[in-house]
Amino acid sequence: MEPISYSRQAIEAVNKGKRAYCKFLSANDTGLTGGHQAGIYIAKNAVSILFDTPCVRGENKKKNIQIKWQDDFTTESVITYYGQGSRNEYRITKFGRGFELLNHEHTGDLFVLVQWDTQDYSAYELSQEDDINAFLDYFGMGPAETNNLITSVRTEEQRKNDIFKEFLSGLTEFPVSEIMSEEARNIYEAVYDHEENIWKKPDEQLLAWINMEYELFRNIEDKFFGSYIKNGFPTMQAFIETANSVLNRRKSRAGKSLEHQLSYLFTRNHLIFDEQVRTEQNKKPDFVFPGKEAYHDLSYDASKLIVLGAKTTCKDRWRQVVTEADRVDVKYLCTLQQGITVQQLKEMQSERVVLVVPRPYIRAYPPEFRDSIFDLKTFMQFVREKTE
Repeated sequence: MEPISYSRQAIEAVNKGKRAYCKFLSANDTGLTGGHQAGIYIAKNAVSILFDTPCVRGENKKKNIQIKWQDDFTTESVITYYGQGSRNEYRITKFGRGFELLNHEHTGDLFVLVQWDTQDYSAYELSQEDDINAFLDYFGMGPAETNNLITSVRTEEQRKNDIFKEFLSGLTEFPVSEIMSEEARNIYEAVYDHEENIWKKPDEQLLAWINMEYELFRNIEDKFFGSYIKNGFPTMQAFIETANSVLNRRKSRAGKSLEHQLSYLFTRNHLIFDEQVRTEQNKKPDFVFPGKEAYHDLSYDASKLIVLGAKTTCKDRWRQVVTEADRVDVKYLCTLQQGITVQQLKEMQSERVVLVVPRPYIRAYPPEFRDSIFDLKTFMQFVREKTE
């Protein structure tokens, strides 16, 4: 079985953790030499990741810790300083009998230790050469510079570009929109680590994901179409076909991006809904709260149904939502449109369409209409109260 890649998890943990250390596991670490020492040897220059205060020769010192390995399982282990007699070394011990990650086959693996707090650690073992190189390259380290604390600090832009590069290297075809949306969220979280914004600042979080996805999409475009631009086209028809393909994909992705990111945001905020529910005349609104069963149950109170459309721009397309659900009088429309004319806003009000706009964009609307526009956080609270 092909070994699992852990380089990305290890990189993310190092970026988020308090301190980090890496080394190549020696034959002594894995017991291959048959020596009497037990556990993983840690260099003295990394003492700060082990103990808060320096250890004193002539004394042994121990600290109980928890280590989560490969983001999977945890061991109750011990950090020990051996300072009596001729010994002067630090080791991590007590992994359990027959600990698989320290058998002979793991000699030469790159061991990464991350400290979260005094007794809480994560550890990763990178076995594949590509994983090891990816990890070392990310932090600008060579093999001879391991067995040290990892002190290289990457900028957010550098970390983002490195993750882009890693993702693009594994692509053999243009990914579907769901994959791009998910990867954009993963990249944003890996670089900026602000998961709490899903609940605290959903308006800003939605825009951050969408911007990240657009940047990722442009990088994917360059990967698959960059060579065509550089090398030229054999015929005008070939140019037109390629241009149309690119433009159509851009239009399709933009709309799907907003839907995917809203769906994830609603799910993480524990809202109950269904997407693309078939209603009258086979119409399909983007979101129905609390879902299709409630909508099609005529005994369900229609005043508790909420229908939301999602359109990146709505200057001319907002009327589409008006007829998508006959049981609901007021329709809600989430858009990324930054500003709409007074005349169109008046028309929306007459058709009972309420806009839902990310809070930073509301200031682009005429002042007299801003109070009637929902931001995302307000809309989600409204859904909770209506559907409970």
